[in-house]
Amino acid sequence: MLESTLGQSVEDWKDESLEDRKIDIILLNWNAADDTLACLARIARWRWMRPTVWLVDNASEDDSVNELEQAIPGFGSLDIHLIRSMVNLGYAGGNNRALVEALSQGAELILLLNNDAMLDEACLERLIKTLQADQRLGLIGPPLYDTDRPDRLLTAGGQDLIRHLTSHLTSLDGTGPVVPVDYVPGTVLLVRAQVLRAIGLLDDGYFFSGELPDFCRRAKAHGWLSAVETRARAYHEVKRSSTLRHTLYPYYIIRNRFRFIRKFCGWDKPFFFAFWTLYSLALGVKLKYTDQAVMARAVRLGLLDGLRGRFGGQNERVLAYCQAL
Repeated sequence: MLESTLGQSVEDWKDESLEDRKIDIILLNWNAADDTLACLARIARWRWMRPTVWLVDNASEDDSVNELEQAIPGFGSLDIHLIRSMVNLGYAGGNNRALVEALSQGAELILLLNNDAMLDEACLERLIKTLQADQRLGLIGPPLYDTDRPDRLLTAGGQDLIRHLTSHLTSLDGTGPVVPVDYVPGTVLLVRAQVLRAIGLLDDGYFFSGELPDFCRRAKAHGWLSAVETRARAYHEVKRSSTLRHTLYPYYIIRNRFRFIRKFCGWDKPFFFAFWTLYSLALGVKLKYTDQAVMARAVRLGLLDGLRGRFGGQNERVLAYCQAL
């Protein structure tokens, strides 16, 4: 099984000084109880760390909440708090619900973890040690690999969202063990609670995509660095609904760049507005004439909303627009 290939053994990594460190983990669930329960099962198998888990159901439309409520007592070794949101708050808003609770309970280190990501105890230990060793670090994460193709690197951190066509870094060539990056993806992200208390929560105006580049940019302005620990490794399940891949994903990715520009650009704002407008128009034309009309419509709506400043959650509207062909 893939779990057996994740990192070194716990005995190789274990540091007794870490046993009393308070670790809080935040998981989001949206119509994916099976993924969430599998993730909880992996955490429950950890040998010495017993984190507090804040599990947010983001207004699932299926029977997720009932499944989770029934299964949680079976994870007796874990302290799991289920938070039910009556509306879909998106990635940023969903995590914020749990972050408020964790901070109010005195959290020290908080791990944002996708329910379809695979992270073993040794990897988390490595992240904790590296973060503790350098007070300049505020956020850290591991390189992410494909669950189905374990040798395929998906991302090794991110670069500036508006100055690069592709923000994900996909190479570790020539890098050291700890690599400063512009942002750490939210798939697996360890952050000091001190950072959150200083700069605030995730910007829920993004709803999905862009909130971590924004958060890391704000952290940097307050003196904290973001980094990737290359001696750790996590895996991510990249299979997702084709509907989401062709509608919601491109919509938010295109739209949210304009939110980032509005927040962080000064004299160069007109240039980046023009560049990303032209890029989005060209991408939409390309998609339309390569028989990807649905995605082309998602890109077009993302561009229009980005230019008009229409942010926040737009799932239902986007899906209705893309399906109205």
